[in-house]
Amino acid sequence: MSLIKDEYPILERDTEQLAVIMPNRRNEYSLPEKCVFAFLGDVTDHYALQHECKVIAQFESITKTYPIYSTVYKDEEICFCQAPCGASAATQILDFLIAYGVKYVIACGSCGALENIDENEIIIPNEALRDEGTSYHYIKPSRTIKISDRAINAIKRAADIWKVRYIECKTWTTDGFYRETKDMVEYRREEGCVVVEMECSALAACSEFRGIEFGQILFTADTLFNPEDYDERDWGTSSYDIALLLSLEAVRII
Repeated sequence: MSLIKDEYPILERDTEQLAVIMPNRRNEYSLPEKCVFAFLGDVTDHYALQHECKVIAQFESITKTYPIYSTVYKDEEICFCQAPCGASAATQILDFLIAYGVKYVIACGSCGALENIDENEIIIPNEALRDEGTSYHYIKPSRTIKISDRAINAIKRAADIWKVRYIECKTWTTDGFYRETKDMVEYRREEGCVVVEMECSALAACSEFRGIEFGQILFTADTLFNPEDYDERDWGTSSYDIALLLSLEAVRII
């Protein structure tokens, strides 16, 4: 029996891969195997315009339509698209990408610093604490999820190529942006989380369930290191371009 029941609905799941609504139910697209999934606002659209990239697919949501572009980076065809904030919305598009042929994904986006880390530092998460709901629909409950060694190594090689320093660490993935309380921040820090974001553990769980490689590049934006004096800083906007280039490099060599 594939249906697993529990007292708490969030811990119930079905191991069956086939769902009533499948992301490729319309059988519309054929995507490249390698993909960059970018939490970078309109940077993906600007890059596509500058490099004359083609729209090869579209993901239609109730709020907007997300174009999926194709580019050739160092003789490798790679698709890329904007990613929406939040585990559930982001995983919905990731599942769509996987259903249409994507097998290797590097995501990139900002994170909050829990330790005393400068803004715009490159972070490579090797483990994500699952403080969101989406991942529990894909894999069995666990406190954390490991990130693919293959993807991590590809990101490190990309950083070396671009001569970018990085910090490898554990991240806290949360659904509750406005529930990062002083005590919760300290609790997460005590168990080894160095940064916080909203998608990594869910994307990793979906990727594990679907059998593809996933890694993520983060860069520090705001800081929660001193909860009494929260600082948005500049939200890491100076890192947008390098994060996209590092992701293209990493997914090329994965």
